[in-house]
Amino acid sequence: MSRYYQTLQTQRFDDYRYYHQSRINQTLHLVSAVIFLVAYALLFKHPAMAGLVGWLAMLTRQTGHFFFEPNGYDHVNGVSNDYKEAVKVGYNQTRKIVLLAVWGLVPVALVLSPTLFGLFDAPLSRMDFVRHVGVLWLAVGIGAGLFRVIQLAATQDVATGLIWAFKVLTDPFHNIALYWKSPLALLRGELIDPTIKDASHWGAAADEAETEEAAHLT
Repeated sequence: MSRYYQTLQTQRFDDYRYYHQSRINQTLHLVSAVIFLVAYALLFKHPAMAGLVGWLAMLTRQTGHFFFEPNGYDHVNGVSNDYKEAVKVGYNQTRKIVLLAVWGLVPVALVLSPTLFGLFDAPLSRMDFVRHVGVLWLAVGIGAGLFRVIQLAATQDVATGLIWAFKVLTDPFHNIALYWKSPLALLRGELIDPTIKDASHWGAAADEAETEEAAHLT
């Protein structure tokens, strides 16, 4: 069990130090986490609404990544952006762009085929259309998660995929615990988290990013 816990902590710490250096991004993740918890609460009673709310949370989250997180060479961790993208366990920027493209095509597909080739009843109102979009967006989100788990199981091992899935599902709780002070830091004018290299509260091993990058590039 300790090995699985260490793997989870490593995935979380790598995600934190590589992709959450910006206080704006951290704050948006805090907002996104709260919205995701609302989506969780809606999931079993109002799945279509959960899909809509969940993707609102996702867009809030990805806005932080795409527009506010530093790109290029990572001087904090001493690794290149290409290295970070290559070792990213979950969805890196390329995969996210593909996923967001699929997400954006859902309402287009429903406009072209309101029943989606017989999957739905013909919408009788705008709300029916919105509900259909919500259901499909929920399916896209679940499908994307399952696809990546299968991908990780095939390219690495089953445990890595399952641990990543657990990490993603619990990220809203973890993000709230981790980033609740970020808005206050941002108000103080702190744009980059100065504690990003402090792994003591994670119980993680010492940083071996430089060694890993060298091995990856050779």
